[in-house]
Amino acid sequence: GKSTLIKAILGQRPYEGEITFSTPGHPRDRLRIGYVPQSPSFSGGDPVSVLDLFVASTSNWPIVLPIPKGLKDFVAQCLERVNGLELLHKQVGALSGGELQRVLLAMALEPVPNILILDEPLSGVDMDGERQLLALLDEIRTRYDLSILISTHDFNTLHKMDKVILLKQKVLQMGTPEEVLASQEFQTLFYHPT
Repeated sequence: GKSTLIKAILGQRPYEGEITFSTPGHPRDRLRIGYVPQSPSFSGGDPVSVLDLFVASTSNWPIVLPIPKGLKDFVAQCLERVNGLELLHKQVGALSGGELQRVLLAMALEPVPNILILDEPLSGVDMDGERQLLALLDEIRTRYDLSILISTHDFNTLHKMDKVILLKQKVLQMGTPEEVLASQEFQTLFYHPT
């Protein structure tokens, strides 16, 4: 259900029912959603740098031409938001899982959205990278006053979330991590499968 829900929120899939957003002071047409997809892969031999990827994804500048200083400075500022300035000239295919997540996060934050959606952001990220990414997300949430929706199967990280929703074709349980993890629905779904 998580992929279906995310695609429906992003307007990429038809759905029944209604999705509403509460954005005080922002009409629906001004709502901005940032999205970080689930672990895209890049070939290690690709000659594409983080700068090239960022410019191609966020501007109309053709990356076959030299990138102007002003655009490089803009990308550097975006990467600084996620403590990733040192990644600017690295090849995308050579990035670790955590580094790639920071680059994708920097792209999703431009422009700063009202809601940030991350699909399995911790897959392929080592323990240290996971800790850094969760701390960074908390800092971003506070700094920009935005909502963050994270899909995950990693139960060990749930205790770091404010609210958890257990989905299986519908909402089975919703509440604090402790409430959801202790619920009968969670126990039945993961420890007594039918």
